[in-house]
Amino acid sequence: MLRLGFPVVGVTDVPRAVAFWTAALDLVPSAERASETWRSLLHADGSGPALAVMRSESPVEPRPRLHLDLFTDTAEEQQAEVRRLIGLGARAVDWDLYPSDPDFVVLADPDGNRFCVVDLGHAPDGGDRPAP
Repeated sequence: MLRLGFPVVGVTDVPRAVAFWTAALDLVPSAERASETWRSLLHADGSGPALAVMRSESPVEPRPRLHLDLFTDTAEEQQAEVRRLIGLGARAVDWDLYPSDPDFVVLADPDGNRFCVVDLGHAPDGGDRPAP
């Protein structure tokens, strides 16, 4: 039976990516199948795999078709998390595709991979966004 595993982020520096994503999402690196080119990251509570990083030579896509959405519950939490992530090495992205009243902020990890920090309390339609 086919099952969805976890997202894999292509990076140029695996140790740097491990440091960023473990601090950003409270993950722990797995020792299983770890190498210079691959590292799985697990939920700190032991509930299983969350993300993996893999060395990649491909250039970062400025408008990726697939990206990570990280959720917060309020605008205040979103602002605090954006500041925290920037302190960990993320950077703000000059995103020209924001809607007039966005519920998300676009950031890039230390390798330039884009991701969004989404305020679930500010869904564009004024209602609740469905859970993933």
